[in-house]
Amino acid sequence: MLVERGTVAGNSRRPLILTLDVHGQPFRWVSWQHAVIYYARDQVAWSAGDNEFMIQGGMRRDTGLRSVITANSIIAIRGKALSQRALHQVPPLSNRELFHRDRQVCGYCGTHLPAGKLTRDHVLPVSQGGRDIWMNVVTACRPCNQRKGGRTPEQARMELIYAPYVPNKAEYLILCNRNILADQMDFLARHVPRQSRVLVG
Repeated sequence: MLVERGTVAGNSRRPLILTLDVHGQPFRWVSWQHAVIYYARDQVAWSAGDNEFMIQGGMRRDTGLRSVITANSIIAIRGKALSQRALHQVPPLSNRELFHRDRQVCGYCGTHLPAGKLTRDHVLPVSQGGRDIWMNVVTACRPCNQRKGGRTPEQARMELIYAPYVPNKAEYLILCNRNILADQMDFLARHVPRQSRVLVG
């Protein structure tokens, strides 16, 4: 049973816990159940954040008392140390994270739309040798994508209003969790590059 403590806003019924490596580098999101396993196995090196979650288990046979584990919203995992390669690994590309990266704004007309009305556009079309990678894709509304077709922006005489980029690890963690707690967002924001669109307004 999960009992929330601290200042928790928004949809925190089943919060995700932000895990870090022992050096404080963002690692991944885990469920509170997974976090309990880290605590039970004494794998939490240190914790941070303003939010705590008290997890109540069953009754202990030796004491007759209910077992309790208190998990923080941000925990560093003992023995985890991300290599430089892992820190700079390109995150997987999906429409959901792409649309969040581009703030659900069409890269050609600038219209902000719900995800269901957006598409993935290849700046250099696949038919012309373009690849399906972060640096070659932008969010586009359906009319702009159809108008551009299998052409480059220059060939279609359509100006690209923002540049594609590869999100770093912290940005990707922000992009793939829509219910981030304030203390987790504050922590991740310190690892986001200044030029990122993720934290704009």
